[in-house]
Amino acid sequence: MPVVQDTTPVMMVVGDSFTVGSGPVHPWETYATEAARRLGWQPVVAGAGGTGFVNPGRVGRSFAQSFTAELAWRPAPDVLIISGGHNDHRWAASSVRRAAARLVGSVKAVWPSTRIVMIGPIWIDRAPRKAYLVRDALADVAGREQVTFLDPLRQRWISGDRADVLLPDGVHPTLEGHDRLAQWLVNALRATPVPS
Repeated sequence: MPVVQDTTPVMMVVGDSFTVGSGPVHPWETYATEAARRLGWQPVVAGAGGTGFVNPGRVGRSFAQSFTAELAWRPAPDVLIISGGHNDHRWAASSVRRAAARLVGSVKAVWPSTRIVMIGPIWIDRAPRKAYLVRDALADVAGREQVTFLDPLRQRWISGDRADVLLPDGVHPTLEGHDRLAQWLVNALRATPVPS
């Protein structure tokens, strides 16, 4: 019997609690998984809540360490999304910039043909000023490294009742919030050409 090779595109994502789920939102219900589902891609999600480019969170590992432990040993995906920065707003933007640049360099060394997309900090409600400094640092890295940068801070996520999109903790999205994030990501991935 001939072997049928699966040609479904693979989208890997490394991120924080917005990516892996939090509270009542399970990992298979997050914007990352839902975006892959809508695109017809196979999702592989890595990372942990509370983590960032610099912030090791309670699990004691940064995005770079999550990438190495959970993803780098796998076959190259079609797309790798690095999503975060929310938990790094207490660190200097220069530290976040250096950590992000090192991570992108590591990804390129392991998977030179993989498309890299970086998503800046996600804030469903108003973001603090330092979140914009982190966003700008990440956008700078993306520009220098010629990877796609998507900016959630430019979006208005709340229209109508905040409780529709924001959990009672005032930080994390509800299922409806994840649904909006997923559609935004799908639209952005379809509209953004791969940098040459």
